[in-house]
Amino acid sequence: MGGVDATDENGSPVGLVADPADPADPADAGDAADHGDAADPGDPATVRSARSFGRAASVYRVARPGYPVEAIEWLIGDAVRVLDLGAGTGKLTEALVALDRDVIAVDPVEEMLDELEVAVPGVPRILGTAEDIPLEDASVDAVVAGQAWHWFQPDRAIPEIARVLRRGGVLGLVWNSRDIRADWLRQAGEIMHERHDASVTFESYVTIGPPFGEVEEHSVEWSERMSRARFLDLVRSRSYFITAPASEQAATIAALETLLQTHPDIAGAEELAVPYVTRCFRSRLR
Repeated sequence: MGGVDATDENGSPVGLVADPADPADPADAGDAADHGDAADPGDPATVRSARSFGRAASVYRVARPGYPVEAIEWLIGDAVRVLDLGAGTGKLTEALVALDRDVIAVDPVEEMLDELEVAVPGVPRILGTAEDIPLEDASVDAVVAGQAWHWFQPDRAIPEIARVLRRGGVLGLVWNSRDIRADWLRQAGEIMHERHDASVTFESYVTIGPPFGEVEEHSVEWSERMSRARFLDLVRSRSYFITAPASEQAATIAALETLLQTHPDIAGAEELAVPYVTRCFRSRLR
């Protein structure tokens, strides 16, 4: 694995220790995953960052990118009934519905699920966590987690996921990462406190183990066109930004606006082509 420079574009809510909360961006809880380190779900700083997402749920839904169809088709295969675990505002849910799958969305943050209802009305929404999934045994063909796995407590989440999966079912994990081979995006990441390539440590995030089999990997490179305003909203949707002092928020936005106006690759552009790498991992229940 590896070979692609990228920084995490994470943020789906997932179960945390003791108190269900939105687990935030890997840029949060000390910028853990954006720095290449998995956050500790039980750390108080992680919990504080996690709870911030409800305050920016609507911005999150509008600003964050979705997932390329090719990636999600590979992730779930022929699964029909799919649990989107840590569904957040429904970015991954939308892709699953577009593939005509029977989807259930579980998330611990009510505000995020309210936004999911706006994005994909009619999808069943249930408050719950990865460590205590509110579904019956052997009730789904696949469990997927977008931007989320590194926030799970594996010793509790893996048995729960295995419990709700049918035999031979798929556990699919997916991350959108900004491709920082684009120099302007690399500089933007530095302004946003991203220190290095988080993708090189995905291996540690996706160590699953029994009762699941071998982990397979697939990557899709693509780009999302967005206005400068939406790019700045993308920044505003990150938990580290939401929890920062107002002065730091203002300084971050000002620095990014200067970069967008002056970098030779994008100066004068009305729209930005933001390159992404979608990293997919799947494993079947034995």
